[in-house]
Amino acid sequence: MITAPEIQSVKQRFGIIGHSPLLNHAIQVAMQAAPTEMTVLITGESGSGKESFSKIIHSLSLRKHGKFIAINCGAIPEGTIDSELFGHEKGSFTGAHEARKGYFEVTDGGSIFLDEIGEMPLGTQARLLRVLENGEFIKVGSSKVQKTNVRVITATNVNLIKAVEKGKFREDLYYRLNTVPIFVPPLRERGEDILLLFRKFTGDFSEKYHVKPITLDAGAQEVILRYPFPGNIRQLKNIAEQVSLLEEQREVDALTMSRYLPEASSRLPLALKGGGSESMDFSERDILYKVLFDMKKDMNELKKLILESYQSGGINSSLIQKHQGLFEDLETSMVPKEMSESPSQFTMPLLLESKKTEVPQEEEYEEEVIEDILHEEDDNSLSLERKEKEMILKALRKHNNKRKYAANDLGISERTLYRKIKQYDIE
Repeated sequence: MITAPEIQSVKQRFGIIGHSPLLNHAIQVAMQAAPTEMTVLITGESGSGKESFSKIIHSLSLRKHGKFIAINCGAIPEGTIDSELFGHEKGSFTGAHEARKGYFEVTDGGSIFLDEIGEMPLGTQARLLRVLENGEFIKVGSSKVQKTNVRVITATNVNLIKAVEKGKFREDLYYRLNTVPIFVPPLRERGEDILLLFRKFTGDFSEKYHVKPITLDAGAQEVILRYPFPGNIRQLKNIAEQVSLLEEQREVDALTMSRYLPEASSRLPLALKGGGSESMDFSERDILYKVLFDMKKDMNELKKLILESYQSGGINSSLIQKHQGLFEDLETSMVPKEMSESPSQFTMPLLLESKKTEVPQEEEYEEEVIEDILHEEDDNSLSLERKEKEMILKALRKHNNKRKYAANDLGISERTLYRKIKQYDIE
């Protein structure tokens, strides 16, 4: 059983600051896994400190005297990652003027940390699986099987289960890597660890540049404790250094602190972005046009309903049924009782009723209002329909006219896309 003093000793050794229960649990799991040869998958958001846990595992393992290499899979181009990891023979591709050892050969007897494993190409994933299963690999351009004895530690900030479902990550490799899972909590879930880290970063700055350290009053502390820190520890360090450099008053209040914290709400919601690393090729403007088009379509339907009710002298059940799409999101309790029980006519909306009684209506005025509504509707519809057509054309070009994938990107069904193609006469 790992004790609290042992966990504290590891924190001091590797410069980990904080007392969060989630952080302590992650360190405990890393310490338990270290003496074994089991593969470890470290998950957590970018900037949460995943690499520190890989160093803990290697340093407390039986391989601590062997080599340790950390590699960011997302930073290596797809065309060269096989050569980087497994090496290549002379002349195996253009520019291969001499043979080269890969990381798995160089770190034989040690540990290799593969960060951002979710960015690894599928072909390289198959090679990695062979290393994990049999300890074997083949250099690029060679037919000779080589052996290696390397412990693999991996990390990712994406949901690998979703990547498996989308065919972007091998299922067999996922289960092989996820033997021992370690979750590193984001900074916003670590409570007052934020204050401890801020004090550490401002203290380091003052010591390095020989200035008085920054302190936070109660209001400023509350401000940073409430902030979500999407960039985690990396973002907190940058903010601490900015404040230490730019503020002449060394005690910072809430208003001053808030100036250094970018608005979290200014970022687009994940639902509009597509989530995680799955970003659409459409610009933010195109996405907003799509949202506005849906909203405008509802508004146009509502205008038609009000116009028809005005011309007919009231609202009846047939009008409601004709435009039932406007009322799908309403709770049953919000629909008038008479509407569900009887098809009889109902009085006009209060807004129209008040206009009718308070303002004398003349025939010419009525025709002018109706014409303005219809004219506005046509102008808006034409503009938004043009944008919708542009988005459909862009999606079709992106997916080489494959309607299924284009419909998925647009967020509509394939049947609806087919109808839109016919509507806009797209070839």
